[in-house]
Amino acid sequence: MIVYPNAKLNIGLNVLNKREDGYHELSSVFYPVSELYDILEIITSDDFSFSSSGIAIPGDNNICTKAFDLLKADYDVGNVKIHLHKMIPIGAGLGGGSADGAFVLKALNELFELNLKNNQLEKYALELGADCPFFIENTPKYVTGIGEQMTAIDLDLSDYEIKFIFPELHISTSEAYGGVIPKKDEANLLDLISKPIANWKEELRNDFEVSAFKKHPELSKMKANLYADGAIFASMTGSGSVLYGVFVKFS
Repeated sequence: MIVYPNAKLNIGLNVLNKREDGYHELSSVFYPVSELYDILEIITSDDFSFSSSGIAIPGDNNICTKAFDLLKADYDVGNVKIHLHKMIPIGAGLGGGSADGAFVLKALNELFELNLKNNQLEKYALELGADCPFFIENTPKYVTGIGEQMTAIDLDLSDYEIKFIFPELHISTSEAYGGVIPKKDEANLLDLISKPIANWKEELRNDFEVSAFKKHPELSKMKANLYADGAIFASMTGSGSVLYGVFVKFS
């Protein structure tokens, strides 16, 4: 079985407060993008193995193996060989690792006919990471809590072109959250996102941009360049460092 875990964009990202367990409460809109994806192959095997190609994956205990172990502990899941060809940049705010883990869960569910519903898969996905449940249904969502509270929204950017800038810069999660100052929303993001895209530039914010742009001024210049090139809306996605711009398509 071959599947294609895709990236996501954050359209607005507000860090509201830090919880006692160390997690941060946030509000954001997650939007799936098919233009950026990894390639994941899973086949049945006598022994379990994981291999990868493409962008190097740091560490030994990767999220694909963790996803397999979660389902293996509770269900009759046979051994598999997993190969991940990594193309979504790591530490970029695109959720590529989260997508990989969630897609392993979905693929195993189908491969071994476990018949798990999406809400069951989302519970397992949350054990892998806060962004992982989003990729189970993989549709636009208004996200709150630590990422696990999701509300489906009607948002379609297919009439627009999304362009990306990929800085050669890795911003770790600890670095990103270490520089952000939580604050309550002045306006409801769900209301703001329903306004015309032309309004987003002035009203939507990604709280991680403040510290990221201060530490890495080149990111601020890249965002300015997207607007100079005609973007209706531009932003850093997630905790960075990738930036994107939403452009009108010309026939």
